[in-house]
Amino acid sequence: MCEVFISADPALYESRIRSVRLHGVATSIRLENLFWDVLGEIASRDGMSVPQLCTKLHDELLAERDGVDNFASFLRVCCGRYLALQLSGGIPRDASIPIGSLNAQRVLATERRPFSSSGAPHRLVA
Repeated sequence: MCEVFISADPALYESRIRSVRLHGVATSIRLENLFWDVLGEIASRDGMSVPQLCTKLHDELLAERDGVDNFASFLRVCCGRYLALQLSGGIPRDASIPIGSLNAQRVLATERRPFSSSGAPHRLVA
């Protein structure tokens, strides 16, 4: 089993710090290259740069929550959910289809939730 994971290109799990301006305020975000690649794909689907996507996600998160405890972790979760929603069929794999054009409720209806709010794993049901 481990060979599937350990055979990954080491460049994918090397971290990189990028400076991003969120409304004129420069901030540094450290993510592994794999996550930067996924964020690039998400951004390009809707005609944005990665910094523009980060700003949009940050703004939308602040609109829903009082604050952002760990924005880098939030971005990693966004990437994981994006990939999982592609696997479940909620987000088309065709990268020419903008995510903004999709019906969010329909997309989220395809989501499988493997973890409870307590962090305890649930069994996945196919």
